[in-house]
Amino acid sequence: MKQIIDAFWRAVAYCLHPRVIALSLLPLLLMVVLSLGLGYLYWESAVTWVRSGMESIPIIGTVLAWMDSNGLGGLRAVLAPLTVVFVITPLIVVGSLLAVAALMTPAMVNLVADRRFPQVERKSGGSFSAGAFMALGATVLALLALVVSMPLWLVPPLVLILPPLIWGWLTCKVLSYDVLADHASREERQTLTQRHYKSLLGMGVLCGYLGAAPSLVWASGVVFIALAPVLIPVAIWIYTLVFAFAALWFAHFALHALQELRLERSAASSPLSAAPPGAPSTPSLSGESPLGAGKPLSLPPA
Repeated sequence: MKQIIDAFWRAVAYCLHPRVIALSLLPLLLMVVLSLGLGYLYWESAVTWVRSGMESIPIIGTVLAWMDSNGLGGLRAVLAPLTVVFVITPLIVVGSLLAVAALMTPAMVNLVADRRFPQVERKSGGSFSAGAFMALGATVLALLALVVSMPLWLVPPLVLILPPLIWGWLTCKVLSYDVLADHASREERQTLTQRHYKSLLGMGVLCGYLGAAPSLVWASGVVFIALAPVLIPVAIWIYTLVFAFAALWFAHFALHALQELRLERSAASSPLSAAPPGAPSTPSLSGESPLGAGKPLSLPPA
């Protein structure tokens, strides 16, 4: 528990580092670039395609005709552009977050390693491809678990327990691999994840609860609709900052645990610790030499 709390406060302090703040703002920059680029290339064709699709659906066509007859033609004019914005925005957000997540974890681990653990040797027991494959499989399992558990969300306490528990397991699974991939060997990583599994899972669950913080922004109802241009970037920044904090927390905890593991093994393999218990380290009173053969010590003549 002491190591968990120590790593927690160190991660909070590191979130104020300029590099962390810059990385947390990177998704917003990517969103702006993607939005301007896609808007320049495909905006007009997308709006035209959505408008024609809406008019071809009988129910929507009736609603649009009713809008025209009641003087709501201006609302009809903005309906297709708003639909395009609401459909494209989540895709841009998810793509930006995934791109930053792929860049952020190595950056957070290197920041912690360079500043706090420069003496820890990098044994490169993991690879990017293996980590990506593992993360993909764990994500699929987590999504399946969420879908299967949805009926249980109707029970009030479980809706506050199951989703954070599932996301916590996913966070534990992915970050435990990523933060140790460069520094630990495969055997060291497996040993640490088995030894500290409960601690890592608890950290992941807490990060799962922290990840629900942006939902308060989405749940602001009419206020969110009115202030969407401001609240959407705020929510995305909170998501990214929570992810940065989780990566920092796992990096501090796991690298410290790796350092302790190597010190423990180094002490166990040292000559003094390897000597059998009770072995004489000084000459005995009977006059035997510790260097062999049990020959009596010869004293110089008086």
